[in-house]
Amino acid sequence: MRLVYCGADISGYAAACWRALAQTRGLDVLVLARYAGTGGDTAFGLDLMHDIPCRLLSPAEFETAELVQALVVSHAPDFIFISGWCFKAYRSLLKVKALKNCRFVMGMDTPLQYTWRQSAARFILPSYLRRMDAVFVPGERSFQYARYLGVNERKIHRGVYGFDVRAFNSSHEGRVRQAWPRRFLFVGRYAPVKGLDVLISAYRKYRESVRDPWSLTCCGKGEMAALLQGEPGVTDHGFVPPAEQPALFAEHGVFILPSRYEPWGIVLGEACASGMPVICTQACGSGVELVRPYYNGLLCATDDVEALAQQMVWMHEHDAELPRMGERSMAFAAPYAAELWAERLFLILRRLGQ
Repeated sequence: MRLVYCGADISGYAAACWRALAQTRGLDVLVLARYAGTGGDTAFGLDLMHDIPCRLLSPAEFETAELVQALVVSHAPDFIFISGWCFKAYRSLLKVKALKNCRFVMGMDTPLQYTWRQSAARFILPSYLRRMDAVFVPGERSFQYARYLGVNERKIHRGVYGFDVRAFNSSHEGRVRQAWPRRFLFVGRYAPVKGLDVLISAYRKYRESVRDPWSLTCCGKGEMAALLQGEPGVTDHGFVPPAEQPALFAEHGVFILPSRYEPWGIVLGEACASGMPVICTQACGSGVELVRPYYNGLLCATDDVEALAQQMVWMHEHDAELPRMGERSMAFAAPYAAELWAERLFLILRRLGQ
């Protein structure tokens, strides 16, 4: 079976999945993805894509329908995976005569929110969605949105995200050899949508509420980096390449994702795979699948400084329970291994090809 995977931007988790897909017997894969260099809020290097059959597109190429169409047609695919509906060049593939016999699979992670835009989408997207032979979603919230858009349940499959679970499992092995690290960790873009300002305000309140407060490490890049400068107890680690993240996770005891909007949140899965208890806001879609309150983590009201501070205090005061909570986290992360992701997609394609 021949597949063209029309992806968005490269990332550590996506590369792990694409590599596993390329190693799947019986599947000939070409990955298309956008690569804008290392100057933005992420700094992924080209080495991330080694051993992956791919064509990386510049931002201008990514918007050029004729080029994308030619690349896809030249691979003579049986199946085409398209990331969502917002990329014009990918949408244009549905109108290419040479691809009329292809089966299309769409990935989507947008959660159901009942906004006016989502209401309008019910009238705008149906013809596009009807052309899809399968829709791949990460979890419950996007499953509900797909249903809201009119997609038949029989076409919807869960598990669109995966990552290198084994690499992050090694973090747990390093952590259990020592006293549990009394350090909080945040990994993400330094942007308002990620709630970095809420995190810093909550961390201040936490420090005022406990003796011997834990430190907070922040890893990322972005417009809100100045918030971290000179903040007591806070270390700005900057952007951390995927290969270095497991070692970094091993040095920390609790992960925090305070996002205001997070369609799913793969980094939360990576934290769980590393054997950490987690705190995340209700806005994080992966909280539905990955977090059980007071079992392996805590769910926090979105955009609520006081609530987040209280949950940091809870973790601080229950440090003896954290190793066991972290072990439970690992079990929730296990189904998202890149190899299992590749197997899920392969089985979807094989079923469509019958």
